Amino acid sequence: MLEQQVAEQKLIKEKKVKISAQAVLDGEVKGLKRLLPFLGPAFIAAVAYLDPGNFATNITAGSKYGYLLLWVIVASNLMAVLIQSLSAKLGIATGKNLPEIAHDRFPKGVSIFLWIQSELVIIATDLAEFIGAALGLYLLFGIPMLPAALITAVGSFAILELQRRGYRSLEAGIGAMVLIVVLAFTFQVIVSKPDMGAVAVGMFTPRFDGVDSILLAAGILGATVMPHAIYLHSSLTQDRVVGRNEAEKKKIFKLELADIIIAMIIAGAVNMAMIVVSAALFFKNGMVVEDLNVAFHQFRELAGPVTAVSFGLGLLIAGLSSSSVGTMAGDVVMQGFINKRINLYLRRAITTIPPLAIIIAGVNATDALIMSQVVLSFGIAFALIPLIIFTSNRQIMGGLVNLRITSITGWIISALVVLLNLFLVFEMLY
Repeated sequence: MLEQQVAEQKLIKEKKVKISAQAVLDGEVKGLKRLLPFLGPAFIAAVAYLDPGNFATNITAGSKYGYLLLWVIVASNLMAVLIQSLSAKLGIATGKNLPEIAHDRFPKGVSIFLWIQSELVIIATDLAEFIGAALGLYLLFGIPMLPAALITAVGSFAILELQRRGYRSLEAGIGAMVLIVVLAFTFQVIVSKPDMGAVAVGMFTPRFDGVDSILLAAGILGATVMPHAIYLHSSLTQDRVVGRNEAEKKKIFKLELADIIIAMIIAGAVNMAMIVVSAALFFKNGMVVEDLNVAFHQFRELAGPVTAVSFGLGLLIAGLSSSSVGTMAGDVVMQGFINKRINLYLRRAITTIPPLAIIIAGVNATDALIMSQVVLSFGIAFALIPLIIFTSNRQIMGGLVNLRITSITGWIISALVVLLNLFLVFEMLY
């Protein structure tokens, strides 16, 4: 009986959102209010751009090279806007998500391969998120890593429960957590007093300083452009607001594009803040910090306990929120690529095993986070290439098919990603 009431309330809430969205499409709502029914999907996808792996790569980059690699964040986020817009557009145009279309269009063997590699990418994602949240609990409260990991598991289940209450509840919960991370890093930037001139130069002057800086740039790319976010975003938009004709679908996409731009600006600003704070405190003092545990204690020494707490809190919240997004993405790729589905809570329970094993084995948390980002960078091309193929196909996309310049830009980004991955392999082997 209770479950029926919850389901009815969820239906009523979602119906209200659809009605207001339809009012926008019918031209009955004007001004900024037009955006409100369409805000949300990009914020859920953007959580993937703020996972603990970003903390590890960005803090290392800032302490080693100062503001040098800020431009990589800018470039990565510009790529992210394009990529997430293509993913959202695919869902809007077809009513299907990326894995579902791949299942329909590719041979069975290719779909199975894409499913296996995407699951491996999501495992790497879960590893980063789970360990990051557990590390946040350890740093904030001194809870040993194994109990902290178990608490993290409970917290991630609680966030997934929001999904049962409707997508608006989930979006509100995720949005609130993103806001906490934003406030935490805003405070850190203010306290660290960065050199704003150097920040501007770092943002708009592409350059490297040796092979290690290129490797770190590849890690930043892997931590910023997330394969599972590509799969998930098409799922979030496929039936959220359904256009009745081509004109409505184009209007929906324009409004969703505003959602994407806002979410990516926020995610990019937080990622840049991580590098800026690390450069202003660590690089300035001649310190190379490659361990988040060390970073926390150095924040306390150089900028006071409140700054350290804000860093630990941001790490904890980022890990918890992004872990739920990874679980949702895992559900999407399994259902789409191989038409199978397991209980979401069972999936969450299964994905806790690898990070728990790593914690029990005593592997350094920061090392595990950085390696997870390298794995992620290998999965980008397998998500991105099918996305460009499908969104460039008029038979699939109709009036929302890519412009020629959009497809060309997408292929350039894909080539860049593949080349960076080959470079990473070469460096690791030799």
